[in-house]
Amino acid sequence: MTLPSVSSTISPSVTPASSRAIEEGSPIRVLIAEDETHLGTILEQFMTARGFSVHIVRDGRAALEQLRTENFDVALLDVVMPELDGLEVLRLIREEPLPPEIIVITGNGTIETAIAALKLGAYDFLSKPYRMAEIEALVRRAWEKRMLARDNMHMASRLQRATPHSQFVTHFAPLTAVLSMVDKIAPSPSPVLIGGESGTGKDLVARLLHANGMRAEGPFVDLNCAAIAESVMEMELFGVEKGAFPGADQRRMGLFELAAGGTLYLDNVGDLDLKVQGKLLRALESGSFYRVGGTQKVEVDVRVVASSTRDLSRMVQAGTFRDDLLHRINTIRIALPALRERIVDIPLLAQHFLAEFAYGRSLRLTDDALSALEKYRWPGNVRELRNVMERAALLATNGVVEAADLPLGAEVGAGVRPTPAQVLSLGELERRHIADVLERSHWHQGRAAEMLGISPKTLYRKIREYGFKRPSGRSV
Repeated sequence: MTLPSVSSTISPSVTPASSRAIEEGSPIRVLIAEDETHLGTILEQFMTARGFSVHIVRDGRAALEQLRTENFDVALLDVVMPELDGLEVLRLIREEPLPPEIIVITGNGTIETAIAALKLGAYDFLSKPYRMAEIEALVRRAWEKRMLARDNMHMASRLQRATPHSQFVTHFAPLTAVLSMVDKIAPSPSPVLIGGESGTGKDLVARLLHANGMRAEGPFVDLNCAAIAESVMEMELFGVEKGAFPGADQRRMGLFELAAGGTLYLDNVGDLDLKVQGKLLRALESGSFYRVGGTQKVEVDVRVVASSTRDLSRMVQAGTFRDDLLHRINTIRIALPALRERIVDIPLLAQHFLAEFAYGRSLRLTDDALSALEKYRWPGNVRELRNVMERAALLATNGVVEAADLPLGAEVGAGVRPTPAQVLSLGELERRHIADVLERSHWHQGRAAEMLGISPKTLYRKIREYGFKRPSGRSV
């Protein structure tokens, strides 16, 4: 084979580079596939001396195996190699999720070969002999393109999982103290556990931790652990290798990889089964994991924020949650108050949500409406209040929201202004509201839970607590 023209002196010192990888202490990872031993050694030594992390293989099949099991930023593929040629390796590896940028090198360069390489998705094509400085510049430009593609993927992930912009509205001193704590711990990489009832704003706290932290430019990826079947949870978190099982026709990255450099938010972490809990613990402790069906460790830098409506300490005692995992995710704990503890905030939040759904109209709450809101127990917390105000905004006439516009009990819904003698207990208001929603949803518990702003499990407990009986002929 024709040797390259070595125009740059190989030196053990690393020349200061302008690339983000060198500046941030993460060298660009390069795979060199070159079957000619002497040429490969020269190229490996030069690239290593210039600050790259280099791995070299001698044939096409070994190159394909390395590219499928390890994360490389750029690959230099010789066209003519034993086992598989460079173009075939290029074709196969471009089918993988987020493949490295490929630079094809050949000693017998033709226009046809160059066109074939570019059509298969190669970043560039280079003929021998080449200058070492040319290789270095080309690898750095290819890496910049890969970083742009990864940034775009992260941005797409953030947009797909984004929720409408929201913020905490409060005059409640304990919650203000919690938010102050959130600001202080946001820059830390430590795991955070957020506790609180459904609808109290745990997901919003997770987003605040991300947005105000050192990883704000990275992705925010969230997963509701209660919404994913146990049989696929491991794949959802850690990904799956091609061929791991029938039907696994390509490698798929899990949420841990998608969240690399950012935050992974695990909502309802108490719903993970014990097997996945063990794998999650190992990933948190080592910063690495194996994809399902994989043998190569995947290393990621991710901050994990978890939340739960359940008492994880009691779950530990019951043997349904790992004690060591609880200690690992409970490095910093945040507890959010229920809305019924924040009565001072109810008028403030009600007006805030009413304005959100006014759509240009001027709406106000009557004193009776505010009184009814303050007396209600809010099992669905702020989420339920938001749903109630959205409905009230739709029903309001002449810009005024009356107590009758609030689905908080039979006497309010009928427009009867309660006198002091008619004031019901908070529990009775809650009971009537849940009964009303169950009736309006025809006892479809999933739909009723959504209308109430609570989880189906919470609704089931309330049904048992209040002794509700399903009418005959009504299905779930």
